Amino acid sequence: MTAAAAQGPHRARYRRILSFASREFVAIWWFELVLPRFGLRGVAERTRARRMQRFARRFHALAVDLGGLMIKVGQFMSSRLDVLPPEITAELEGLQDEVPAVPTPQIRALAEAELGMPLERVYTWFDDTPVAAASLGQVHRARLSSLDAEDTGLDEVVVKVQRPGIDEIVAVDLAALRRVARWLTRVRIVADRVDAPALVEEFAVTSLEEIDYLHEARSAERFRENFADDPRVAAPEIVWERTTRRVLTLSDVTAIKINDTAALRAAGIDPSAVADAFAEVMFDQVFTHRFVHADPHPGNIFVTPVPSTSSGAQGGSGAQSGSGAQGGSGAQGGSGAQGGFRLTFIDFGMMAEVSDNLRQGLRTLLIAVTARDSRGLVRAAKEIGVLLPTADTGELERALTALFARFGGMGFAELSRVDPREFTDFAEEFGDMVRRLPLQLPEDMLLLIRAVSLTSGMCSALNPAFNVWDAAEPYAARLLRDESGTLMQDMAEQAMANAATTWRLPKRIDDIITRVDDGNVSFDTSRLERRLDRLEGIARRIASGVLFAAMLVGGALLVDPLPPLGITLLWVSVLPLLGALFLGRRRPR
Repeated sequence: MTAAAAQGPHRARYRRILSFASREFVAIWWFELVLPRFGLRGVAERTRARRMQRFARRFHALAVDLGGLMIKVGQFMSSRLDVLPPEITAELEGLQDEVPAVPTPQIRALAEAELGMPLERVYTWFDDTPVAAASLGQVHRARLSSLDAEDTGLDEVVVKVQRPGIDEIVAVDLAALRRVARWLTRVRIVADRVDAPALVEEFAVTSLEEIDYLHEARSAERFRENFADDPRVAAPEIVWERTTRRVLTLSDVTAIKINDTAALRAAGIDPSAVADAFAEVMFDQVFTHRFVHADPHPGNIFVTPVPSTSSGAQGGSGAQSGSGAQGGSGAQGGSGAQGGFRLTFIDFGMMAEVSDNLRQGLRTLLIAVTARDSRGLVRAAKEIGVLLPTADTGELERALTALFARFGGMGFAELSRVDPREFTDFAEEFGDMVRRLPLQLPEDMLLLIRAVSLTSGMCSALNPAFNVWDAAEPYAARLLRDESGTLMQDMAEQAMANAATTWRLPKRIDDIITRVDDGNVSFDTSRLERRLDRLEGIARRIASGVLFAAMLVGGALLVDPLPPLGITLLWVSVLPLLGALFLGRRRPR
């Protein structure tokens, strides 16, 4: 893929991405590796925040200019609080699909090629002005033909069409990102903290799913089925006869945007009731259906007013069905001036699935938190994949012990009354330590956290008094009840294993002491000595190589502002180069 990308029509794009990455790597290498070796660590530390911000701004400009997958890369980076410094994530947080719309003739040509007929035969009307334009596709309103409308029971629809050539652009971008990830594996300060190739593959899976509209359509259908009997929730219907991998046709469910509080009040809907219902529905997705809309931002959630019946029941399931009435609560119920409503979700390209492994990992975490066991919590984090196996977790265990000592005895209600500044101080105290760890979040957990954080932010905007702890408490209590039996079983099994180890330990110690007394324990250190000699020589050559590279780069940087000093450094760099080539070569023993 890399070779094809480098030689294809998008060669300039591929080279531009690699050129940007190369420049940034040189800067990181110089400031984070070379300067500290010459006693200038303070310079690197003082300038780090400013350099990170400049990098983020340059990447923002590159992403907007190139479009395609680069904007998604920026959005992905902005969510990686686990591996990236806040200077980068904050700068990229507002990165959106800032790209112009594709000319309508190109969109029409692609849609007609996918659907196999002129658009005039598919739709009686197709709006040439897009509703939304993004880096991967754009959306147009349309009206189904009379035959399709009769078959589906739908009339007004929206048509989502991929940008022409986006498959090739995504392939090129992923090829460049995979190469950059391989470079990062050779940078120790990065490789010790981040599995860069794994991150790229996580991103690749999500991106390829997002440009496959058949995958999005299946996700939408699954979501509708999950809430088929729940009148609080709606989702668009898919017009499968007019849907392909690059064209998605679905019912138009446009209504009041969830963050439009003025429109909600005008429709007689209390925004705080919307916040409560939204939180309940999102937690239902996590704990009940284990299939979660991972991008619930305001553009993807509508509030649809629903007339309340005299009994408070709300008819309808899904987006269109009129069956399955049941008693309303919150979202549907309405008494007096309070209007009923349902939450309508759209755009199912980014979904999080709570897998059995993740559920088991979260259960293990829950056991450790319940026992206030910092070491067990770290062990569970490694099992889930949050911490890489190479992590030195002593400092993290001490931090978690302090966390449990301060907040561990509090319930959700008590935590909600803690001064937020105390949480902020605690986060600042241990934030740098956590970012130094080889910490990363698996893709499914990252999407889950993204969904919960967006939900919390949206609910707080709708109701400033909203407390996410109150919304989560009943679900946490239910999970504890469901797992109580297996929790006791696990604790019993662990106690038996510890008892067996303790029972065998004295005999093993006695066997070792007996062998030492009899002189049956010996150590052969000759091979170790030979390896140490070789390592010593390699270390001297590496040090000379680093010194050569530092003097070479420093001289090159100083040639223009200070020619005598720059040229001198370039000439003197030959000495450590010779050392790197010939030092440490010892005759084998």
